[in-house]
Amino acid sequence: MKFHRLEFAVSIITLAILTAGCSSTESKPKESTPEASAAAQTQTKEPVLYTGQEALNRMMGLALRWSTDAQPARLESVLTPETSGQEGKSTVWRGYFVSPSRRSTKTIVCSGSRRPDAPPYGVSAEGNEGSYNSEAANLAFLPLLVKTDTDKAFAMTLQHGGDAILKKNAQQPVIYVLLKDRKQNVPVWYVIYGTSEKDRKGIGVINATTGIFVSAGK
Repeated sequence: MKFHRLEFAVSIITLAILTAGCSSTESKPKESTPEASAAAQTQTKEPVLYTGQEALNRMMGLALRWSTDAQPARLESVLTPETSGQEGKSTVWRGYFVSPSRRSTKTIVCSGSRRPDAPPYGVSAEGNEGSYNSEAANLAFLPLLVKTDTDKAFAMTLQHGGDAILKKNAQQPVIYVLLKDRKQNVPVWYVIYGTSEKDRKGIGVINATTGIFVSAGK
């Protein structure tokens, strides 16, 4: 497994934000008392953590409204102060989608964070459409092939070196990247013990379709 496949040309996408709502329900206080209002305000400020598959499913709705033939080419978690990324969850996920018919790419974000420095809460399109090229086309995969979620992928990597890393640092940040393995022609989860793909303590690769462990390294 060549870990350099993690790299994806995101420079083709310029930055700007177009927001779209993420389906969510928040209970309203039954009584307009100061206590009820304070409780409701506290509840709305709590972040929502998503697994990778949950985030992807939410992004797909907006992606298909953008283009009916949209397919994901990459999905990645974003580290925030709200969670270490362990247990397969993150408050912010970013996905890169391609459309053969539009011959363009689109970045979509699913955010459960309410921090002022985070993307808008919900699902939103980020930036303008990017150019479509052979690299983007080759990275695209069918979302229905993602049958193993990040919580299961994280648990699998614990058995192949991840547990030893966490024993050294219980607060070890973990990020996740979903990409297609071109040899197997299936998406795989890269579970990265580190703050970035380059700055890492270890990495485990899990087949996102079968859930089978593929490889591990540093």
